[in-house]
Amino acid sequence: MDKIKQLEKEWAPVKQTPDFKAGDTITVHYRISEGNKERIQQYQGVVIQRKGSGSTATFTVRKMSGAVGVERIFPIASPSLTRSK
Repeated sequence: MDKIKQLEKEWAPVKQTPDFKAGDTITVHYRISEGNKERIQQYQGVVIQRKGSGSTATFTVRKMSGAVGVERIFPIASPSLTRSK
């Protein structure tokens, strides 16, 4: 198991992400591909949790869409994420 973590540190790309924790309201900008078109979509909500470490870390954001709560899980090392505020 230690060798896997060591290889991950050496080879995994390190993305600089802003510091945030559960309870913070953030806006996530992520890339959407529809056919041959590509656009950036924003998803604003409250961070529910952060899980994992290194390149396998994820965070869950919950937003209200009308009267329905919608949750989405984002991997921190995803190439689809353009930025988070």
